[in-house]
Amino acid sequence: MLKPWERPAAIIGFEVDQRRQEGCEIGAALIERIDAASAQEDESALRQFMQELAVLQPAAAFSFDEPEDLAAIQAARPEGPRQLELPADLDLNDRIYGAWLGRAAGCALGKPVEKWPKDTIASYLEHYNALPLSDYIPAGKGFPASHESQYIFSGMDCARGKITHMPRDDDMDYTIVGLAVLERFGIEFTPLQVGLTWLDRLPYNLLYTAERIAYRNLINGIAPPASAREDNPFREWIGAQIRADVWDYVTPGRPELAAELAFRDACISHSKNGIYGAMFMAALLAASYATSDRKKLIEIGLSEIPANCRLAAAIRHTLLWCDEHDHWQQTWHQINEHYGHYADVHTINNALLVVMGLMHGKGDFEQTIVTTVLGGWDADCTTASAGSVIGLVLGAKALPHKWIGVFNDEIKSAVRGEQHNRISALAQRTHAVAATVLAND
Repeated sequence: MLKPWERPAAIIGFEVDQRRQEGCEIGAALIERIDAASAQEDESALRQFMQELAVLQPAAAFSFDEPEDLAAIQAARPEGPRQLELPADLDLNDRIYGAWLGRAAGCALGKPVEKWPKDTIASYLEHYNALPLSDYIPAGKGFPASHESQYIFSGMDCARGKITHMPRDDDMDYTIVGLAVLERFGIEFTPLQVGLTWLDRLPYNLLYTAERIAYRNLINGIAPPASAREDNPFREWIGAQIRADVWDYVTPGRPELAAELAFRDACISHSKNGIYGAMFMAALLAASYATSDRKKLIEIGLSEIPANCRLAAAIRHTLLWCDEHDHWQQTWHQINEHYGHYADVHTINNALLVVMGLMHGKGDFEQTIVTTVLGGWDADCTTASAGSVIGLVLGAKALPHKWIGVFNDEIKSAVRGEQHNRISALAQRTHAVAATVLAND
């Protein structure tokens, strides 16, 4: 059974927004016809309109170049280091373990306030005397009566003082299922092999937006990359970006290879900037084994995506704002002013919060994840990504105990056969794959 947001009458509105963001001009007459069919819940007509929208081309005035296949993406990228020399004293296992722990800590920090706006998070924390934030989000019964809010505290198992393990979350599920793909197929895996692993290992009802639609398309025999397009207006949302981490954990110092692996995964469910977000994060993280220079890492991430895409332009703007402003809130206001029109789970605006957190975090673990989570939007996803990067840069031994000790080295997931795990065991398994990649390089 389709959920309300999956039905044609809901999807087509998202598709109109998506096509406009891709530079297409949609005439008033077509919008009137769509609105009339939506009001009548005429699913046959709405599906026909989806097809009409799908064949539109960006207007000549659209200034961005956003290819979708790997060769074209690589042809459109700027110069960059495709492979980096690793430090002679690199402790690979510690760095990988740090990445897993940092990702878990960031995810748990953001989970209770997922999709809350920045000001709502600040108001909540102020009400519970939790500013400045220096620990996990405190659990509360809501807001004071004087504060009207549609946001309800969720993720009680991630609240301050309540955490006994890393609870199940899709941000961690995809990292685990990606590891399973690598262990079974190696780094030569195909998009279809990833998709079939989803069908085998992930429960459909715990998938959302782009991934849920791609899953349904796979069941109906629609293979990648078509699985990312059919009835999928969420193809530039954040899902592929949150799936990117495991591909770069196993490709130390190889940003080009990491971005390619991320592409093969992302094209199952995403297109254009949805894919670029995954490739950007993958390249950045792979480079994190070789340098801790945050700006350099971001520039390396940019070197693996088209130079003239919307995401690259937005990241370059954010880097300038980070340089101009001493406080992250000033940077956030610039991000919100220029990119706040995107959905709160879109790749572009959320990727900018990761960049903001890394730059204003100044290489400190707590400052990085706290800055990121306070930015709002898809807080568990953004803070998991920021935590993954800074955790990999610093390594597990350098991470503050108050942020990682609460997990007691235990993580739960919805991945079949992986419901209960030790975080350290996942890191060791990841290390084994990474070591094989390095040995065969």
